[in-house]
Amino acid sequence: MRMLVAVAVAAMLAGCGVDAASTAATAASLKKQELQDGQRTMQQAQQKIDSAVQQMQESAAAGDK
Repeated sequence: MRMLVAVAVAAMLAGCGVDAASTAATAASLKKQELQDGQRTMQQAQQKIDSAVQQMQESAAAGDK
């Protein structure tokens, strides 16, 4: 009887470990997606800044003529 209880407790604890590992994997996946989204947003902002700088330089060059 004690062996059966010990096996049941061990099974329940093993189930908790699997759940925790699954939760950690999901959280890591979400963080990775957030990082990729942030990098994409940063690249888009840099492209807009580069475009604005180029337009300013073109305007300045046209004004010098």
